Amino acid sequence: MCEHCGCAATPNVVHVSDAKGTVSAKAADAVSVELLTGILDENDHAAAHNREHFARHGVLAVNVMSSPGSGKTSLLEATIDTIGEKHRMAVIEGDLETENDAKRIRAKGVPAVQITTGSACHLDAHMVHDALHALDLDNVDILFIENVGNLVCPASFDLGQHANVTLLAVTEGDDKPAKYPVMFRASDLVLLSKADLLDVLDDFSPDRATDCVRALANPAEIVPVSARRSETLAPWIAWLEARLAACRDDEALRPRTAQSPAGLVAAE
Repeated sequence: MCEHCGCAATPNVVHVSDAKGTVSAKAADAVSVELLTGILDENDHAAAHNREHFARHGVLAVNVMSSPGSGKTSLLEATIDTIGEKHRMAVIEGDLETENDAKRIRAKGVPAVQITTGSACHLDAHMVHDALHALDLDNVDILFIENVGNLVCPASFDLGQHANVTLLAVTEGDDKPAKYPVMFRASDLVLLSKADLLDVLDDFSPDRATDCVRALANPAEIVPVSARRSETLAPWIAWLEARLAACRDDEALRPRTAQSPAGLVAAE
């Protein structure tokens, strides 16, 4: 659990660790609510600054989220192969450790900045801002921010992005949107990744996954894709290009917002 973002907090209980790393639980109080609210307020201020950078340079910023191993990097590699000659792309990679994913993107000839978070289970706007200094945004049309693999915390942190894209691998279970509603409620697009495996899987129903998303009152498009089958990428590419055009026409374009951990505590 990330000690910085408040993900260890539930509506009535806050988990805290002492100097020795011993974790204990205590009732949420005004101090804990104020702390979590302050963290998110500061993050939102930095996110607004990032959004100004993107607007100034005409860059579409897409926050790509999923559980670990759902195929985010493979999708980005396939996207680069498909439209790399038409659109200039860059990637910010988020992982707890290693530069493995950034190396894969660089091998495609696309600039990539790796953020290693250590113990943090998500990226935040400050991390993204620091990474932007390593990129020439004048030469970028689309910036992908590949968030840390996690279906919980990334949804609550605005990075300054224009849109949230969530991958749901068909190997994960079609009820994931019901189990992790904050993430999928915040999604502007849901991609059913590794869709080529639907040919051999009988326990994942795209219709049931869609019903779970719709139950969250989210009308986002839900698209099956496979990084191994380029013909399945057409709807994803069309969505990207439409978003890029909208971004340049409307600098105020915003992603869906998720209820923050602080908001959940404060509501009690």
